[in-house]
Amino acid sequence: MLVVIFMIMNILIVDDDKNFIETLEDGLKLKSAESEIRVAKSAREALDALAAAVPSVIILDIQLPDMHGVEFLRVIRQSERLKKVPVIFISARYTEPADRSEAMLAGAGAFFSKPVDIEELWKELNYLLDKKK
Repeated sequence: MLVVIFMIMNILIVDDDKNFIETLEDGLKLKSAESEIRVAKSAREALDALAAAVPSVIILDIQLPDMHGVEFLRVIRQSERLKKVPVIFISARYTEPADRSEAMLAGAGAFFSKPVDIEELWKELNYLLDKKK
């Protein structure tokens, strides 16, 4: 007998690119219609969202309008409530190995370049959440 388990996630997307957000939301909803997806378009909005609820995972752009994504990650890693939340970085601009290394050293679980392959992102989301258990 084959048992398929669908993981319901609470995902926070932090990115200021409206078109990218819409595409990413649509792709993630196709993978799991039950997952809750919240969006923040700045570090400030993300911090407000995080004060209200702790997500299963954060998908974070490096280039935010009010703070560099790596600095934002360092801020949330100082919080007892948030320090274990998996973070996946995405970036269209910062794609050099040094950028990836800085993100990983700050505590990111993964780093993707835009445009993002939804299948690969979904696999990574599930991997990080399984690893967190």
